[in-house]
Amino acid sequence: MTEPPQPPNQPPTPSGYGHLPGPPQPGYGYPPPGGNPYAQQPPTVPQPLVQPGGHGFPPPGGPAGPPPGGRRKGAVVALAAVAGVVVLGAGAWFAFGTGDDPKKPAAQASAPADPKPAGSPSVDKGDGSGNGAPEQTDLNAGRKPGEDKALWLKTVKLQSPGTGISTRGQWVVGDTVAKTVGNTVVGYAVTDGKEKWRLDLHTEICGLAAQTTGDGKTVVVVKDGTGSNAECNQLKQIDLKAGKEGWTKTVAKENMFDGGGSAALSLTGDTVVVNRLGGTSAYRVTTGDKLFSGNVPEGCQPTQYAAGRDKVLGIALCLDADHTVEVQDADPVTGKKSWAYRLPKGWQVNGVYSVFPAVLDIGNRDTKERAVIALTADGKKRSSMAAEGSFTVNCGTSTLDDLQGCGDSAVDGDTLYLSTDGKVGDNNEIVAFDLATGKSKWRRAAGEKQGLIPLKAANGQLIAYHTGALDQPGEIVSIPAAGGTPTTLLRLPSGPAAKIEGSFMFSKRAYEDGRFFLSVTTLMGNSTDEKLLMAFGK
Repeated sequence: MTEPPQPPNQPPTPSGYGHLPGPPQPGYGYPPPGGNPYAQQPPTVPQPLVQPGGHGFPPPGGPAGPPPGGRRKGAVVALAAVAGVVVLGAGAWFAFGTGDDPKKPAAQASAPADPKPAGSPSVDKGDGSGNGAPEQTDLNAGRKPGEDKALWLKTVKLQSPGTGISTRGQWVVGDTVAKTVGNTVVGYAVTDGKEKWRLDLHTEICGLAAQTTGDGKTVVVVKDGTGSNAECNQLKQIDLKAGKEGWTKTVAKENMFDGGGSAALSLTGDTVVVNRLGGTSAYRVTTGDKLFSGNVPEGCQPTQYAAGRDKVLGIALCLDADHTVEVQDADPVTGKKSWAYRLPKGWQVNGVYSVFPAVLDIGNRDTKERAVIALTADGKKRSSMAAEGSFTVNCGTSTLDDLQGCGDSAVDGDTLYLSTDGKVGDNNEIVAFDLATGKSKWRRAAGEKQGLIPLKAANGQLIAYHTGALDQPGEIVSIPAAGGTPTTLLRLPSGPAAKIEGSFMFSKRAYEDGRFFLSVTTLMGNSTDEKLLMAFGK
């Protein structure tokens, strides 16, 4: 097929085949048709997540595709090995839908602004009877020899006058796991689930950073009121260890288009980046002082920032006739760029798998092609990923969070881990890619009706969640970057705990210090007992 025209001094662009049914989603750094060229890319105001039920893994704060290993119709990402790149196509549009299993509860809409009484809900330790939990008080009644324990389960019984209550924030810091529930942040002891502290922020949490500083602080943004005209502009620091609010600052408007009902935050070191519809900026975590913004007077203007591993990447729209997109290395304190990688005409950034090393999901708005590429430390194209198989599409939907919300993936050193999309009644695989060459290093199958989901990667090891078939328990495993037999770190228990475990769909997952945490991202808020947060350990 014909290659897209090349920008000056750039390596060959990826090519391949595949189409997304329906209209393509605008990518980051690219303006929606007829819109402000500096506005953020999602064509609609982002909405909080839904919580249908069943196995699954979303990007933090963004919608996800159907889970691997589950009984559902999955989306596919076709890999054009002949072209040497991963090209996403053939049904990928459906990666953002739900399955067709009639046993799974229907998806519920998300929380409106200021749900009541979600500002200060009553959160009690559950008895295993709500929202998918069996009618038993002993979660470990069916535990078999060699299996580890369900430590505790939290359920809530809340009423919302709207269509749901957002609970998408989750952080694990030392001996505390913190969870957002509507307008409230609650801290629980990791060992027994006892409530340690509670912060009522009074208005809607409209954006949050999934990361924390080394001393346990994070940043959220809330609305400046409860009315329909309230703006998402109050930036707040929260000490998750102490359960206290720090500073509060108003996010400065960068231009006349800056605003909207939500924001996407990402944190690294002492810098938090704030991406809103129409404007993007960065602030110091310790003081709340503004560092820089993407509102540059000329050249290529950053319309989104991604942060991680003490680095910041800017996704910029260029003021040329073709409205090309540029990826920039931005200094975390000044925002000054040291290198830039210009994408060919029509190509845009759908998502960022990793900031350092830079690994990007890119797409062509005209041909509907998509590819996964890696850049060098000085901003040159390093490789394009190529392997046989179909991969779940989680990047580049209509919510701001999806810039770094490429779920079912992990990056460490020179290795990218992606999970394939399991077909109905079949297993899926984790595929490890060598970022130096783009070729697959190894692949690991989950097993029939099971799933393998990357959780995180560090120090040459991938930590993954191996889901069980049907109501069977899963396990947490470690796989070396070079491949080999997985080591089981945590065997989740059989019995009633396994049924509850399997009912967490579109959930937040975390494995920290030998404990595994599952939490929902939305509550229905219909005055019935609903599961919120579950912990497993030795």
